[in-house]
Amino acid sequence: MQRREFLERAGAVAGAAVAGSSASASPTAVHVPKGKAEHVVFLWLGGGMAQIDTFDPKEIGDPKAKKAGSYYPAIDTAVPGVQVCEHLSHTAAMMEHVTALRTVNHNVVDEHAAATNRMHTGRPTSGTVQYPSIGSIVAHERGSAAEGVPAYMLIGYPNPSRGPGFLGQKAGFVYLTDLDSGPAGLSRPADLNAGRIARREELLSTVRATGRDRFAGDHLFQEYDAAIAENLRLSGPEFMKVFDLTTESDDLRNAYGGEFGQRCLLARRLVQAGVRFIEVSHNLNFINGTGWDTHNEGQQNQHLLIRELDIALSALITDLEQQGLLDTTLIALGTEFGRPATYDGRGGRGHQGSCFSLLLAGGGLKHHGAWGVTDELSKTIVENPVSVPDFHATIHAALGIDPAHELFDGSRPVPITDQGRPVEALFG
Repeated sequence: MQRREFLERAGAVAGAAVAGSSASASPTAVHVPKGKAEHVVFLWLGGGMAQIDTFDPKEIGDPKAKKAGSYYPAIDTAVPGVQVCEHLSHTAAMMEHVTALRTVNHNVVDEHAAATNRMHTGRPTSGTVQYPSIGSIVAHERGSAAEGVPAYMLIGYPNPSRGPGFLGQKAGFVYLTDLDSGPAGLSRPADLNAGRIARREELLSTVRATGRDRFAGDHLFQEYDAAIAENLRLSGPEFMKVFDLTTESDDLRNAYGGEFGQRCLLARRLVQAGVRFIEVSHNLNFINGTGWDTHNEGQQNQHLLIRELDIALSALITDLEQQGLLDTTLIALGTEFGRPATYDGRGGRGHQGSCFSLLLAGGGLKHHGAWGVTDELSKTIVENPVSVPDFHATIHAALGIDPAHELFDGSRPVPITDQGRPVEALFG
């Protein structure tokens, strides 16, 4: 056999093998359910909510005797067979609008910053890629639902894990830490009259024009300039009226409860204004001494946090339903990990990322009260595991976003989720 003939035959065989391999490896088209939600209110319980003491109750334990188990008795809910902690009585009465995903899991070392980043980005921390948060992805894909408002707002302290990553500042958030003062950088001092504001904006306009000439083609300056333009647009009186909670009735404000509840009320107003994604943080009001990071004695007063969550969450569900917004607003409850059933030396609980609970409510989903089954200590997943990418994929699908759609970090394609699959049982 001549050398040329040998190479031709070998090439043909290799080509056929590759073609056959590609055909057999080609995945069957995956059905991706698409919901009709238009907004997300993401309630963030920073610190690590103990699933066994809230939405996945088990047999009662005893911290003094070091007997593993739940800290509080369980009660029935509106969904037959589904129970929650006794301090969630308001939410229990409306669990037909809620699904507790009891089998969420990740493999992050049980450390707060890393787990918080995983829960917001759905991916491991990378030294080469700065991944965007789920809020930024939603903002990038759907934009705001109305003119004159941002797509993404954070009620709480800013953090890189909530940021836009490689998507850039157009997918970033506007934030506020104080309900009375409004969004950071947008509120204008009360002693500034219209004339002084106009003169300041004229000076700023001159500086921006000079910068455009001096830094022509500089994408960092372009992003900065665009951010200034957006801030000027948002600092007007129309958008700022949204933050005046005194326009709501006293009865409604009281129904929402304390600080966290008032933040949830503001979230409803932001939904009405057209903001697409709102994260509401519950880790600023340490009424039990430790927040949701219930080590040591923080466990003993955990019920104060749970009751505040119960009042605020149930009020938000009720208010959205009465406003005709519940089917188009997905409420998602997140936390960085759960807690083991065992107690530490001073009666608290450690960290557990291998099995914990998150919530979805409203959003036009087909709710089950609970999804997934854990063992007798809520430590091991028995049925229907839900990864963090699956949780993200479910949120995206509820908004009509394909979780496999690719974003681009420069020329590098990056799927919206890390192989996440929506929980199809939630889509009718």
